[in-house]
Amino acid sequence: MNKKTLILIGFIILKFVLQYILLSPEYDLQRDEYLHLDQAHHLAWGYLSVPPVTSWFSYLIFLLGNSVFWVKFFPALFGALTLVVVWKTIAALKGNLYALVLGATCILLSSLLRINMLYQPNSLDVLCWTLFYYVVIEYIITEKMKWFYIGAVVFAIGFLNKYNILFLLIGLLPAILLVDQRKIFAEKNLYFALILGLILILPNLLWQYNNHFPIVHHMKELAETQLVNVDRAGFLKEQLLFFIGAVPVIVFSFYALLFYKPFARYKLFFFSIIFTLLVFIYFKAKAYYAIGLYPVYIAFGAAYLGEILKTGWKRFLQPVFIAIPLLFFIPIYDLAFPNKSPEYIFKHPEKYKKLGMLRWEDGKDHELPQDFADMLGWKELARKTDSVYALFPKSENTLVLCDNYGQAGAINYYTQKGIKAVSFNADYVNWFNLNIDYKNLIRVKEFEENSTEFAETSPFFQSGYIGGEITNKYAREYKTTIFVFTNAKIDINKRLKQEIKEKTNYDK
Repeated sequence: MNKKTLILIGFIILKFVLQYILLSPEYDLQRDEYLHLDQAHHLAWGYLSVPPVTSWFSYLIFLLGNSVFWVKFFPALFGALTLVVVWKTIAALKGNLYALVLGATCILLSSLLRINMLYQPNSLDVLCWTLFYYVVIEYIITEKMKWFYIGAVVFAIGFLNKYNILFLLIGLLPAILLVDQRKIFAEKNLYFALILGLILILPNLLWQYNNHFPIVHHMKELAETQLVNVDRAGFLKEQLLFFIGAVPVIVFSFYALLFYKPFARYKLFFFSIIFTLLVFIYFKAKAYYAIGLYPVYIAFGAAYLGEILKTGWKRFLQPVFIAIPLLFFIPIYDLAFPNKSPEYIFKHPEKYKKLGMLRWEDGKDHELPQDFADMLGWKELARKTDSVYALFPKSENTLVLCDNYGQAGAINYYTQKGIKAVSFNADYVNWFNLNIDYKNLIRVKEFEENSTEFAETSPFFQSGYIGGEITNKYAREYKTTIFVFTNAKIDINKRLKQEIKEKTNYDK
């Protein structure tokens, strides 16, 4: 085993260690994670929220025991593989040992630590972007047709994980037209590879068609509720924060792509990032959608710096470029991760507010960063729901209906009573078991100052009461209330069928 391999293994080990120690045990899983984990029990070629790949890993996590360790393992693995791909990219660009270490350091000590902290499609998305760019570089170097087919498989996996990778192609294609590599459009193997990619993603496209393209409904809803609050100037500012310690390296990559002769054949990457960012800005995308863009530019910049800093007085600058991401990581460690108690953040809001971390998707400032608040109160909700569910002698006739997917997923993940909670929100609208004749209802409702739930629902049951509420004031679900209604006077299943039909008629 040579020196380079040993160093790479060291970075991989450090990556996994950091991912596990940056999360305080005071926090539960994040709301999205519960939904993704529940998909393991409803395998399909598509979902309202995400394409199918996440559900495959969720099923694997379930087979491994469904513990938090495995939930956190896979995003950490995807992050480690991203580091490996960047390492391989630098090597393909003829980068020396210093370049490899610089690139790995920039990737390791970046916002990818935060992305890789959560079990969401984002970690694999960044890996697929980075891997696809690596494939493009390998094709440019070798011009071997196999890279067309490898690229098709990588893109298909990325597409089946998160549709966001479409932006990669939208930005890359016009860039290719501006450079000598436009000749690839005359290669018949390119079109065979496109057919292969289409075959691989076809099951998901058919699922979308058979379900009236819920992705269109989802994107419309996203645009109306979240993207409307996205500030384009803020989008650009946040791009600097993702790899803030690597900004000098990325800047040098742009210079190298334009003026460094050994990189002349890679000039399409200079145009590609411009086109891709313009498309993201036009659609008012969330800032983190673009995070997969940058690892390949870190590779270009590291390889270039490794060459120009290897002799003369410039070699004394080598430690400087290594030190910059290390120095920037200190405040990042202090602020960007849920490694401090909610009480501490609540008492020191000014540091977080300066960085915009208290601004949520609703466009308002809150006491905690949204991701942190989304990791609190779930165990409490599940425990209290279990306690009222256990009071029913025939609990299988009791429906647990939640307001949102986070509530339903958390209850299903932590329950000790076998609860299968559902919701009309997200994928849960397709997961109702209507073969059960429901007689009782446990209704989990988000807090409303003037809630009418009890007054509106109790007339349809013989009795009703409040079974509990979330008391963790730092949780996003603070004061979420558990209403309990027994012995229905109406046909609950009939009402459910009507509501499900209304919610799933996306084409009307």
